Amino acid sequence: MEYFAKAYDVAVIGAGHAGIEAGLAAARLGCSTAVFTINMDWVGNMPCNPSIGGTSKGHLVREIDALGGEMGKAADRYTLQSRMLNLGKGPAVHSLRAQIDRRAYAGGMKHTLERQDNLDLRQCEITDIVQGEDGLWRLTTKLEAVYTAKAVVLATGTFLGGRVYVGDVSYESGPDGMFPATALATALKKLGLPLRRFKTGTPSRVNARSLDFDKMEVQPGDDRTVPFSFETDTPPENKVVCHITYTNAATKQVILDNLDRSPMYSGKIEGKGPRYCPSFEDKVVRFSDRERHQLFVEPCGEKTEEMYLQGLSSSLPEDVQLAFIHTIPGLEHAQVMRTAYAIEYDCVDPRAMKASLEFHDFPGLFGAGQFNGSSGYEEAAAQGLVAGINAAMLVLGREPLVLDRGSSYIGTLIDDLVTKGCTDPYRMMTSRSEYRLVLRQDNADRRLTPTGYRVGLISQERYDKYLEKQRLIEEERQRVAQVSVPLTDTIQQILTAKGTAPLKTGCKLEELLKRPQLTYADLAPVDPKRPDLYAGYIARQEQQIKELRRVEAQRIPADIDYSKLTGLRLEAKEKLAAVRPENLGQAARISGVNPADVAALHILLESL
Repeated sequence: MEYFAKAYDVAVIGAGHAGIEAGLAAARLGCSTAVFTINMDWVGNMPCNPSIGGTSKGHLVREIDALGGEMGKAADRYTLQSRMLNLGKGPAVHSLRAQIDRRAYAGGMKHTLERQDNLDLRQCEITDIVQGEDGLWRLTTKLEAVYTAKAVVLATGTFLGGRVYVGDVSYESGPDGMFPATALATALKKLGLPLRRFKTGTPSRVNARSLDFDKMEVQPGDDRTVPFSFETDTPPENKVVCHITYTNAATKQVILDNLDRSPMYSGKIEGKGPRYCPSFEDKVVRFSDRERHQLFVEPCGEKTEEMYLQGLSSSLPEDVQLAFIHTIPGLEHAQVMRTAYAIEYDCVDPRAMKASLEFHDFPGLFGAGQFNGSSGYEEAAAQGLVAGINAAMLVLGREPLVLDRGSSYIGTLIDDLVTKGCTDPYRMMTSRSEYRLVLRQDNADRRLTPTGYRVGLISQERYDKYLEKQRLIEEERQRVAQVSVPLTDTIQQILTAKGTAPLKTGCKLEELLKRPQLTYADLAPVDPKRPDLYAGYIARQEQQIKELRRVEAQRIPADIDYSKLTGLRLEAKEKLAAVRPENLGQAARISGVNPADVAALHILLESL
């Protein structure tokens, strides 16, 4: 028998990368929010590659962070190895990529959701969705609980009508052996959403102890790492190395001998696969003139021996997978821990949505991530953030957030989806943006942080730091325009070493910085009056230390009764009563006591 469970402002179906950002955004904007997931142990799961970022995707992560999203901060916390890609090209296409500890990341994201005010994380399967005459969305679970919401975000990933293929074997399933959302797929079709079938795939995972790394190339992380988040103060450390190996003629022959056993080529899989991330058998067919393909052997975490074989996605039978894996140098004795598979799933035609990601014909219903026809964790998170913001805007009676193509890769991604649609899983690339020279990952904060602040996801403290950073940058731009560089042996040696033409006469430092071969750091020897770039940060930290010491000095009476204090959350009262901090600074560092609690406690102490 059905029963009414609870009413929410915003409900998010799915807790992958899109669902996480959607739920957090809505809750942080003050909406009562529910995030529903089939399995709470797989929140923020990475069912494919254990990495975040990469070409154009690193831009998306920076933009998510600049708007107030969570992915960048979480990626920094759980980075195993960090590399900046495309350094041989201009800064517009420099892209950060990090290997991530996938289980630590998932656990961390789950905890973030659990600790978020205004948000309930709930394990259940949504089996039906309808909109009532009152405009409220009615969600029914498999256990017959009924929830209502003013706005709903569909972030179902590859679960919706999921079916896994391995050779001749196929069965209903979500990714990583989880349950599929079969009933919800039926309900959405009944609702009238224009669904279609896409497919994606993932490679095998192998045991590191069974590999011969001496036969592979080592791929270390960068000596100087940089974080994704503008709020991360300490750059992540490289904890592991990756390896590179190559397929060969024998590998290719195994594929060609068994193409008739591939569900892709036998017609069993009807869904369109990702154009820019083909299966290995597809690469062999499409690039038949190539005798070898590069593979990356990547760790999945610090506390597992699982290694991810990037570039070896397949839906061939298990015995064929074993045969071609064992032809590859270093993998001759590889023990396969997880078999590669293809997964077919339902997704929507994104042209049915507005640029706010709300459906034209279904007020209050939003889509995000792979449900919208995209591929990739970063693309999903970006859409989830926008969908969550706009679900909250709808509830709060505010104008929706619409990012245009000139503002961001996020705006480009969404505009492409809702305007052009896609016939296969959409992947973000720098070439998709006509404004890519100005949409750099290093200036994402300048482009989007004011927007995040206006929306309400960027705190005043963070916004003040952003404004100070911009002030320092502008001061330095003006100074550089006035600095003269005389014709000396030093500058000529620098220019020669960097492969750029020597000077014929002296010039302004600004003119030299326009040369693509030169960086700001390269010209330090001819710019002796250059300011300490960290001076502003050091001064601010010194001020923060003074403030910390002032707060530390504010004593808390030993006999204070927290239960009688108004303005504190129940959790804060319980934690403060249990720890009994001696001063306000100590109280601020207690887990479960947030800045608002500290501010309220400070006011209460002042009145004592």
